[in-house]
Amino acid sequence: MSNWIKQLAFLLYITGSRGIARRYVVVNGFDGALTMLGLIMGFHASGEVQAAVAVSACLGAAIALAVSGLSSAYLSEAAERRKALRELEKAMIVKLGSSAHGQATRLVPFIIALVNGLSPLLISVLIALPLWLSSQHIPLPVDPMNASIGVAFGVIFLLGIYLGKIEHSFWLWSGIRAVLIAAVTSAMIITLER
Repeated sequence: MSNWIKQLAFLLYITGSRGIARRYVVVNGFDGALTMLGLIMGFHASGEVQAAVAVSACLGAAIALAVSGLSSAYLSEAAERRKALRELEKAMIVKLGSSAHGQATRLVPFIIALVNGLSPLLISVLIALPLWLSSQHIPLPVDPMNASIGVAFGVIFLLGIYLGKIEHSFWLWSGIRAVLIAAVTSAMIITLER
């Protein structure tokens, strides 16, 4: 297992794809979190919505985000990797299909697609978890809608902190900046619902 992980890390390194994967985690994670926040704020602002209905809507959106992320990332990354391999083969005047670069051309698009699809799915499921618990009649100390909204803001804050670490800026400001975006989004939804 550890050799496979080392090989994967090497393939990501030689293709320069680690940064791409990092960006996809944040970008699509943020998309997933804001989408769930938007859905839940809409449900919350519109009045009483059963938890099971909210869970179904959130799950449907999460699956759509995941499939969109998987397919779009795979198609674009596979095209980019094949183009880069052709250019490298042309420059070296040799076929590289069985080399590490050829292997990376085949494997890296799958890895990037998984990152791109799983990040919004996992974040969406985490945010919808209080609603699911409520739909299963598991008592929560707070209203499930409010709990899901709180989880969404917490996840968005953590994504902001992660961005701050990547760009070596002050982590707290990065987290607050991300939360401000979520707050503006929430305010817009509440305003439209009224």
